[in-house]
Amino acid sequence: MSDSATTPAPDGSGPAQLPAPARPIAAGYAFTGPALDLGALLWDGACHPDAQVRVPLPMLNRHGLVAGATGTGKTKTLQLIAEQLSAQGVPVFLADVKGDLSGIARPGQGGDRVSTRAAETGQSWSAEGFPVEFLALGGIGHGIPVRATVTSFGPVLLSKVLGLNRTQEQSLGLIFHYADTKGLELIDLKDLRAVVAFLTSDEGKPELKGIGGLSTATAGVILRSLTAFEAQGMADFFGEPEFDTADLLRLAPDGRGLVSVLELPAVQDKPQLFSTFLMWLLADLFHDLPEVGDADKPKLVFFFDEAHLLFHDAADAFLDAITQTVRLIRSKGVGVFFVTQTPKDVPSDVLGQLGNRVQHALRAFTPDDQKALKATVKTFPDSPYDLEELLTGLGTGEAVITVLSENGAPTPVAATRLRAPESLMGPVEAAELDRAVRESPMYGRYAQAVDRESAYERLTAAQARPSADAPKAPRGKREEEHSLVEQVVGSGMFRSLARSVGTQLGREITRSLFGTARRGR
Repeated sequence: MSDSATTPAPDGSGPAQLPAPARPIAAGYAFTGPALDLGALLWDGACHPDAQVRVPLPMLNRHGLVAGATGTGKTKTLQLIAEQLSAQGVPVFLADVKGDLSGIARPGQGGDRVSTRAAETGQSWSAEGFPVEFLALGGIGHGIPVRATVTSFGPVLLSKVLGLNRTQEQSLGLIFHYADTKGLELIDLKDLRAVVAFLTSDEGKPELKGIGGLSTATAGVILRSLTAFEAQGMADFFGEPEFDTADLLRLAPDGRGLVSVLELPAVQDKPQLFSTFLMWLLADLFHDLPEVGDADKPKLVFFFDEAHLLFHDAADAFLDAITQTVRLIRSKGVGVFFVTQTPKDVPSDVLGQLGNRVQHALRAFTPDDQKALKATVKTFPDSPYDLEELLTGLGTGEAVITVLSENGAPTPVAATRLRAPESLMGPVEAAELDRAVRESPMYGRYAQAVDRESAYERLTAAQARPSADAPKAPRGKREEEHSLVEQVVGSGMFRSLARSVGTQLGREITRSLFGTARRGR
């Protein structure tokens, strides 16, 4: 809630001390319900602490965009919003690409700059840390390991990571379909490689004809892509125990929302991988969460950093799946904020669903910069500001803002000087991160990788010792032989295993828009 009172003008259009053109802007942010305080209105170069710019808490699930050139203050904006969400009992997910968001766990450090900013924006600043869980993809870096099984990651997202074309993606989908229907669990990459290798072998080629005519050449391309992918050290990201995205929805014992910070500095040289993993987390939440409709506050707000990486060179089907996921996940109580440099990094169908906008300064040094600036201005409602001039003249920690009001209508465009975060504006030491990870209640569940029996082990065992249950064809009649996988599925060992896990095994998996799936959780 706002820390400063406002004195309305006689006509109720805003604080009386504001210039007349700025009063309707200030009035557009005078919400009565719970809200996050972003900062104070800027008009004609002056900051007005009595005119607070805010965003209603229930509107945070209507998604948003935080954009701006490098060094303009996007990270601090994420920190400011995350702190206030946590304080109001809303869990937050943050992707920390550069490693400077970990300080949200520790109280901030005051000083002249913080005091000046607080006075300018009408903020009663006090140092405060927030409850944080540190995560790391595959355990590479400082954090609880986040892994996904290949089965749940699905063919669509994996195709993007592997850089497959549309035809190869469709072929990979057939391979997943085959493994799903045969009960061959794909836990890690060696499981998928084993299934592809089998389907390209003499014993497995007949199986290809039964799953839509997958060509041996395409299967070979996929196999080589997987081998190269593993050679780059990517295998650690896939396996068990798989991360349960329900852990992102937790509250701290004091009722504040848990801030889950995915530490990415150790894998920032693998942008396609981590951006696609972020989409897996979001798709998994969409797959699992029930409908809640309009709620008093979100169940989770998910900040998708470096969003341009997700959309770069993405196939139309992939973009359609993102668009539909963003459109529908709002009704499940999840708000998604895309974080990038300019709105043009986000496809128009997605951008049109982002109701809350925080646009930091843009540069206009090159013709491309100028083109991006003009395109950005066109995405804002009409306003009394000269937005082209304003967006190139904003200082660090200043932004142009428009959000959805309590009734869902867009607020007036407001130039804003943002408040200072109350937590540490910088990273914490690596030793402190590691200590926090070891003390986490999730450490025992996720720290140690598990390699249980799955497709690789079953196919290897069946190849080494054909099933006694499988009928043997006469010599010279290969067309009458059961394939290797049919031997596995028909074996007594397999039937016993199928009974032990109930109806989940041996039945096709239900997959979501992105082909993601959940099993045995």
